[in-house]
Amino acid sequence: MNIDEGLQLATTTLDRVRAEIGKVIVGQQGVVDGVLICLLAGGHVLLEGVPGLGKTTLLRTLARVLRLKYSRIQFTPDLMPGDIVGSMIIDTADSGVKALRFQPGPIFANLVLADEINRATPKTQSALLEAMQERTVTSGTTTHELELPFLVMATQNPIEMEGTYPLPEAQLDRFLMKILVEYPSRDDLNRIVERTLRREELSLDAVVDRSEILHLREVCKEVLAAPHVRDFAIDLVLATQPGTPNAHAMANRYIRYGSSPRGAQALVECGRVLALMRGRMHLSTDDVREIAPAVLRHRIILNFDGHADGQTPDSLLKEILRSVAPAVR
Repeated sequence: MNIDEGLQLATTTLDRVRAEIGKVIVGQQGVVDGVLICLLAGGHVLLEGVPGLGKTTLLRTLARVLRLKYSRIQFTPDLMPGDIVGSMIIDTADSGVKALRFQPGPIFANLVLADEINRATPKTQSALLEAMQERTVTSGTTTHELELPFLVMATQNPIEMEGTYPLPEAQLDRFLMKILVEYPSRDDLNRIVERTLRREELSLDAVVDRSEILHLREVCKEVLAAPHVRDFAIDLVLATQPGTPNAHAMANRYIRYGSSPRGAQALVECGRVLALMRGRMHLSTDDVREIAPAVLRHRIILNFDGHADGQTPDSLLKEILRSVAPAVR
């Protein structure tokens, strides 16, 4: 199969996946695409939105369409690390001999929904760190590999912040993208109500399986990133870092900590998947510009002046994106 045929097949497959998800999820195309981008780029996604916008339904639908194992973890203040990764239990054989055995936790799935992650204690939140970064779980002296693909989709509720534990910056940085889930438009809300009134159950087709997803990942890695596009991604990240030669004036004034190098990596990796979705085997600066807010908003920490003047990471990124121009080649 040549490059053009591989590109056509990958683009057609992704369009079918998006269409199938659209049978259940009304609107929210940006959210659906963002989750698919993270899955194919090998990263994790953080969704923030008020309850009832379909965040849980999205991942459950994705699991059905992609034929992947799905699990849901409801984060609460009394949740323990062992409730996530698993624990050692005592097994008794028919002969009466007792032995320790590792009982895998819900983290051992392809798609893991960490619902309201900021309601658990920092100790429990950190139990996700190794799994998210290394794709492994360690119990005692034994390390267990997690099956690929592996995606953690964590949700945060921006209201009712009493009794919550904000995610530490180290854990936020491990999410490839942070996507804001907005209210549906009037037309979308009308379609949601219409579907609620239907009597028949929606049937979903499994479009691809695990092996085909891993193949799509390999195709994404073949998308070319020209030097000037990589330079543009790097310039965006450097512009968020206050006190450095390339920092934007707004960054020096309002940002306490800017994006880490992971931000530049994420811009390129997510951009390549977006380019493939658009039917191209080369990354453009427009791709990087489009996914920059979702990739960088959670990697920017505002200082006191930023909060006092009503700035947000998105408002600062808007200014930075407006001022940072790609190099002319």
